[in-house]
Amino acid sequence: MKLFYAQGKEGTTNFGDDLNVYLWEKIIPGILDNDSDTIFIGIGTILNEKWIPVARKKIVFSSGVGYGQIPKIDDSWKIYCVRGPLSAKKLGLPLGLAITDGAVLIKKFFASDGKKIYRFSYMPHQNQAHCGGKYWKKICEYLGFGYIDPRWETEQVLNSISSTKCLITESLHGAIVADTLRVPWKAVKTSDKILAFKWEDWCASVGLEYKPSSILPLWSSEGKSNIIVSARRSIKLKIVPHQLLNIAKNSRPFLSKESLLKQLIDKLEQKCNEFKKDVCQGIFR
Repeated sequence: MKLFYAQGKEGTTNFGDDLNVYLWEKIIPGILDNDSDTIFIGIGTILNEKWIPVARKKIVFSSGVGYGQIPKIDDSWKIYCVRGPLSAKKLGLPLGLAITDGAVLIKKFFASDGKKIYRFSYMPHQNQAHCGGKYWKKICEYLGFGYIDPRWETEQVLNSISSTKCLITESLHGAIVADTLRVPWKAVKTSDKILAFKWEDWCASVGLEYKPSSILPLWSSEGKSNIIVSARRSIKLKIVPHQLLNIAKNSRPFLSKESLLKQLIDKLEQKCNEFKKDVCQGIFR
């Protein structure tokens, strides 16, 4: 049974996707291998007709929809749970299969040391980290904020999130993990291309709303430097720190209820046990 998750081109890494490698071997040890006859589809917005590879059996555990065409569900699919009620509705599934994003299971395997280094930290979307990360980092340093790059190693991101008092994030899994580790978070978006559906899907699962604050994007534009590009960047570099500081000071932080989070983790663990039992009984052979 092979783990399937979104992987960046040319070795590009992304925190939300990399959680699959970090988590599943801990949660379901000894089950995953390289046999692609059966695939295990885990964390991510990856339930897309074109993305899912051909396989005799396709197992879904806490995944979400949002990009591209909805896959056609037939007897080759075994769905234990999906990210939220919006995904369940799109797939025509019972709402009982809408639990939450599997990333909340990090609660079982990562323990914060409780030390808070920053009052605020900022975590951009992967694309912004790739295209403008050096500028975001400089702005965070100027403001005295922590900077968290979603391309870092999983443990480094986890430690950085847990060491901040409040996370400002454009990364969905930054928010999910912050919420799980009991770090209040504030959502931002630099573009309308940020997929609201996946945020709303997860937020609905934990009883919250998706209300992002808008902030200008930053691009390094390497290889395209000219007077106009440089001027635009200079203006943005003066505006963005004020925007980020205003969000930190004035926007509302979010955090799900502890009791609800516990219930959702318990439900996911029950689904894990159900899956392990099915494996032991050989239903995927």
